[in-house]
Amino acid sequence: MLAERLECERADREIGRVRVVRGSKRLLNSRHHLEAVGLNENAWRRQWEASRRFFQADGESGRRFGNETIRISPDGEVSIKLPAPLAHLANSKNGRYRLACRVVFHHRGQEWTDRIAANRSVAYRIHEDIHRRRWYLTASWQIPLVRTVPLVQVRAGGLVGVDTNADHLAVWRLDVHGNPVGRPHRFNYDLSGTAQHRDAQVRHALIRLLHFARRHGLAIAVEDLDFAAEKTREKHGRRRRFRKLISAMPVARLRARLVSMAAELGIAVVVVDPSYTSRWGAQHWQKPLTNKNTKTTRHDAAAVAIGRRALGHSIRRRTAPPRTHQSDGCGHRTVQAAPVAPGREGTRPRIPGPRTRSVRAGYGAKAGNQRAQHRSGHAAEHASWQQDPLPLSP
Repeated sequence: MLAERLECERADREIGRVRVVRGSKRLLNSRHHLEAVGLNENAWRRQWEASRRFFQADGESGRRFGNETIRISPDGEVSIKLPAPLAHLANSKNGRYRLACRVVFHHRGQEWTDRIAANRSVAYRIHEDIHRRRWYLTASWQIPLVRTVPLVQVRAGGLVGVDTNADHLAVWRLDVHGNPVGRPHRFNYDLSGTAQHRDAQVRHALIRLLHFARRHGLAIAVEDLDFAAEKTREKHGRRRRFRKLISAMPVARLRARLVSMAAELGIAVVVVDPSYTSRWGAQHWQKPLTNKNTKTTRHDAAAVAIGRRALGHSIRRRTAPPRTHQSDGCGHRTVQAAPVAPGREGTRPRIPGPRTRSVRAGYGAKAGNQRAQHRSGHAAEHASWQQDPLPLSP
């Protein structure tokens, strides 16, 4: 049966015959059976004309709100770019016709908002429903296939460490060795006001983060935060201010939207364990990264700790020896240790023996030879080649 249908389609293609019916073939066949479908000719004609009366436009990535012909703003305002013969009918600037009504997408509306905010392509279709006597606008886009990238490939060029906070995202770029590159960045957002305002603030911060990561061609490292069991009174007691703070952090929504938006741009996301990232980051990285030009905060140091953990390095820095015990002239001897190096996070083991190149008297190789310290009894003073003292008088 499939082979026969294939032969029919090939024959139609060779002779240039196209079997397409605007409004579906079922509606066309019902014209010959009006009594069976319960319609008269006028009712059927209205359905036929309504099904053939529509307007659609494909989207374009990079254009404003993802579509130049049918443009819909985040607040639901619809405007249509009119062709040159109809430019005199425009009621807005740049030859656009703005509709009086606004649209709302209840199904997957958040994904649609994220796409148009990033100027990703969205296709629209405006059509009439004759049964409900209403006009509808349908939005559609292609969902890319999310592929799992090997962790070795993600770490090849470094990562962007991100620390999530109640009012901002602390971001710092790290190279493949876990060293911070450049200066820290902060993407602020305000979670006060209405729900739409909060969503817009989070979306804007994520877009800035994704553009920063895409500009450098790096993946993003975030914490796997979950405050579902961390904001109870049994755990934190009467610390109402702290419980209110962690309750206001949109970690679940931010993480879900970050993954979906990163998949659209082809950016990999690495999720790490959040244990002790803020504490160890402040302990080991905040002071070394602070200078007279850059003041490193606790959150910036936590971003470095998150990035190092995603790269497979330890968070804690290697302990440097005392300044007077450094063999290269009181210079800096701390180097980056590999993850497989034993004891890379601990202190240097104490090696018995002298710590400096100069040896004090009594502590060197001849420390046990007391004759070397008593010059009058040393055997070298009575060697055969030594001249006897001259007499003072004849």
